[in-house]
Amino acid sequence: MACRMAQADSKLLVLGALAGVAGVSVGLAVVYFRGLRSERRASCPGFYLNRTSDQGPGIMVVDGPGMATGQTEVLDRLEALIQCVSELKDEMKALKNALPTLQDQVREELRGRDEARRATPQHRATPTRRKRAPGAISGVRAETRSSEEAESEGGYITALTDSEEDEEPSDEEQSEDKLSALLDRIDRLHQGSESDKRESLGVLLEHREEFGRSSPFLWRLVRAYCDVHDISSTLEEKKAQAETGKRIGEEAVSLNPTCAESHQWYAIMCGIMAEYDTIQNKIKNGYIFKDHLDKAIELKPRDPMSYYLLGRWCYAVAQLSWIERKVAATLFGEPPSATVEDALNNFLKVEEIQPAYSKLNYIFLAKCYKDLGRREKAREMCEAARSMNSDSKEDAEAQKELDVLCPALGL
Repeated sequence: MACRMAQADSKLLVLGALAGVAGVSVGLAVVYFRGLRSERRASCPGFYLNRTSDQGPGIMVVDGPGMATGQTEVLDRLEALIQCVSELKDEMKALKNALPTLQDQVREELRGRDEARRATPQHRATPTRRKRAPGAISGVRAETRSSEEAESEGGYITALTDSEEDEEPSDEEQSEDKLSALLDRIDRLHQGSESDKRESLGVLLEHREEFGRSSPFLWRLVRAYCDVHDISSTLEEKKAQAETGKRIGEEAVSLNPTCAESHQWYAIMCGIMAEYDTIQNKIKNGYIFKDHLDKAIELKPRDPMSYYLLGRWCYAVAQLSWIERKVAATLFGEPPSATVEDALNNFLKVEEIQPAYSKLNYIFLAKCYKDLGRREKAREMCEAARSMNSDSKEDAEAQKELDVLCPALGL
């Protein structure tokens, strides 16, 4: 774009130079013609140079005796032509004089249009996307050169006009913007009330066909099923939400195995399904839960939620009875293995990444310290849990556990 404008500026300069030369040439021609005409009339009254005269090559009678009426008309037209040429010469001279200031005039006009466009409410409210032109890379490199070098090449500092720079967003870009706005809305609803959570699931299902191949969309859909499961009142509804959420979670993981959130929420749904399955499937889901949590941590090692969930898994495995371990070994060859120390380390990792992550994390820290005989640390964790408000349903359940734990620690 800058190259084309530089060429156009060069052409203007060339035209200006030609205009100046043309003005001088035309002026000389007019002076020569008038001088020639005066000499002809002085030396040969009644004759005038004309290429189409019948009286001789280039000669015709104009103001002598017997001059034809048509010849007078021709003379008048020649006079008018000379006047027009003279005016043209003046205009070309004015154009030549204006060329040195044309650069500043173009700059001022472009600046005025840009300021006017930015001042309009429509422009401020609905900004258009801007795409990098094919020569944008070379344009960025060219910015390192001085303004004097840019001036010397084309004589002008080039600028892209709005019509050249602005482009309508493509269908793909519009779809991405729509998905982004939808996901922002879903995240807000997830933080809201029970009715907000149900609305979140409904909105996601409405757009399932349109965005069902998007990983960020799918794992949020799994999360929404988890939310609705937690607030459902009947066993049948809870089980239905868990089954559907697990199936979609498996789809999300298959669609994009590198999405940490997909692994995380699929693991959560596997843990939830353990409440409704047979013993064999419960143990199987426990293995799946652990595998996908490990993958989520590998992909996103600074997510406190994954460490909290892994701590819960380790604590539950550490509490398994001898019979439960034997059943797991019989069905799968090797029972799950974890200790209270493993659980403690994961809960401490949560606190390291995000202090005061949740009331439940403090409670499970207290449980781990209590089981390890570190009762003073356990009391500290209970006091930390007490200092946190109970704003959610999860916090209310945590408070119930805290009410049982504190007396056992002498609080």
